[in-house]
Amino acid sequence: MIEIAPPVPVRVGVHLRDDGDHTVSELARALSISRTATETSLLTLMDAGLVAEVPNRATRGAGRPARRYTFDTPGRAVAGVDIGAHSVRVVVADLAGFVVAQRTFPGLLPDDDAAIQLDHVETSIRRALSDARIDPNGLEAVGVALPAIVDSAGRVLASVVLPLWSGIDVVGHLQEALGCPVAIDNGVRLAAVAEHHLGAARLIDEVLYLSVGNRVAAGLILGGTPRRGVHNVAGDVGRLAFRGWDATTGQIQWRAAPTAEEVFALAEKGSTAAQAEIDQFIDELGRGIATLVMAVDPAIVVIGGGISLAKERLLYPLRRMVSDRIALPLDIPIVAARLGANAAAHGALVFAFHRAAVEIYRVPGMPPPPITPLGDVRPERETRTA
Repeated sequence: MIEIAPPVPVRVGVHLRDDGDHTVSELARALSISRTATETSLLTLMDAGLVAEVPNRATRGAGRPARRYTFDTPGRAVAGVDIGAHSVRVVVADLAGFVVAQRTFPGLLPDDDAAIQLDHVETSIRRALSDARIDPNGLEAVGVALPAIVDSAGRVLASVVLPLWSGIDVVGHLQEALGCPVAIDNGVRLAAVAEHHLGAARLIDEVLYLSVGNRVAAGLILGGTPRRGVHNVAGDVGRLAFRGWDATTGQIQWRAAPTAEEVFALAEKGSTAAQAEIDQFIDELGRGIATLVMAVDPAIVVIGGGISLAKERLLYPLRRMVSDRIALPLDIPIVAARLGANAAAHGALVFAFHRAAVEIYRVPGMPPPPITPLGDVRPERETRTA
């Protein structure tokens, strides 16, 4: 298949956005384009409000210094939101993908009606924007991760956690309230997107992501693209691929203590009953993962969700269990998620950049930027692998 190069303004814009300031000559040389094409592209990008000329620095040498250009979008931002029963997480990034604010707010109250719950989400987003010193009018797009089955148009088809949201126009409500495009998808799918875009599976295009918390669900990245499925349920396997969970809700049922954290703590203190339950859980989890691995043959398995905090206490025996179940010489790493509880919010951010790229950048063809979490340093460019 022949790959078509992006338009020249897009190539120039991406280079300035992802690699920093450059002169016209530097851009032309780096992108192998003419000086005229470079200058024309810069004018296009300046008209779109994406690029500005850097003020000349004083020099001791003779002659006028070369003009430099920078990706410059002050006061404009994109937000990613992860909505759950226990928390609403919001991340705000500038248009170059640097996260400038990150907040966690109280979750939605189950007794409130859907309108009140949506108002709480809107208020949470506005408070996060305030933290980032972004005027609400500068919000270009919002991505939202939900604990729900969501279709490609952003309609909530079913949700155990947010039953009142099924059938209501969540996208329309938030777009009207916030005045910008809103894109919605399943939270585990977007957590997989985040781990693929900037986390433990970065640059790996065949990924099986498992969220293991109160429930188990999977997100698939196949060929570098999140797998949705014909009926929007790809990865919703917790009630079917794993035994011992609640048959209706998929809730993991612990006997030794109410939560996984408490069960692992009891095992650390020497409780044989807790350790036996953990061993049984890992055996069942390993069986389900082995089944999924043989179905999709990923390059990596990423374990996220609350139980991933157990790290090697979970992962070491889980690797052995999966290997024993598969009984083939396959080298498939099983690793902890990098982004933890913030994965879905960052995935929602990536999703917003992807779905609303034209509205955000006003130049058709601009891809999502690399996302740099709050406090991180952007890594150097790397080569993508299968």
